[in-house]
Amino acid sequence: MIDLYYWPTPNGHKITLFLEESGVNYHIHPIDISAGDQFKASFLQISPNNRMPAIVDSSPADGGKPVSVFESGAILLYLADKTGLFLPDDLRGRKTTLEWLFWQVGGLGPMAGQNHHFGVYAPERIPYAVDRYVKETNRLYGVLDRRLADLPFIAGSSYTIADMAIYPWIVPWKRQQQVLSEFPNLERWFEAIRQRPATVRAYAKGEPYASRPAVTEEGKKILFGQTSARPIGT
Repeated sequence: MIDLYYWPTPNGHKITLFLEESGVNYHIHPIDISAGDQFKASFLQISPNNRMPAIVDSSPADGGKPVSVFESGAILLYLADKTGLFLPDDLRGRKTTLEWLFWQVGGLGPMAGQNHHFGVYAPERIPYAVDRYVKETNRLYGVLDRRLADLPFIAGSSYTIADMAIYPWIVPWKRQQQVLSEFPNLERWFEAIRQRPATVRAYAKGEPYASRPAVTEEGKKILFGQTSARPIGT
C-alpha cells in the first residue's frame, strides 16, 4: 500500500499517473495547499520542504519500516525501482529516461510554474516577467517537439516516467499562453497520452479536489508569502 499525499496540481498528477498505470494499491490523503495543509507538523515529517506530493510506502523492498519519499521526481524514480516498471533496465535507456525526468523537474516545471504565477496569480501584471516566462515555456515546448519528431515517447519507443513527469505540465498549455497545434509532434504525443485509460483514471481521481473554490487572497498569502522567518499563521 502506498499512502499518497496529494493535490491535483501537475506535480500531484505525475504520481497518480504512475500508480494508475502500474496498478499499485494506494490511498490518497488530500493536502489542500491553499488552506495550508502542507505546513501541518504531521505532513512536515514526511515532506520537510512543505510541498506535495509525498508518499509513504508501508511495504518497502527491504522489508523494513515504512519509507517516506518527497519530491515528485524522486517519487517517480522510487516507484519505478520498486515495481520494475516504466524505467528501462539497460544503461542507455535508463540514462535517457533520467535525463528527461531531470529536464522536467529542473526546467519545464519551474519555468511553466513561473509562467502560471505571473500570468494568473501575481497581484499586478509585470509585462517583463510574463513575457520572459511565456517565451521560455515556448522554447521548452520546441525542445520537446524536436525530441518527438521521430519518437513515440520522450525516451524512445516505450512509455516511461519521463513522459509521466512531462505530460501534466503540458495539460495547462492554454494557461501558459501556448498554442499546442504549433508543435505537431508534441501535440501527437500529448493526445496519445491523454487517451490512455490510466491517464483518464488518474485525472478523475483529482476531480473531487479540483472543483474546490478558486484560491482566495488569504490562500495566496499561504502559497506565496512564506519565508524562513515567517512560518504559516504569522
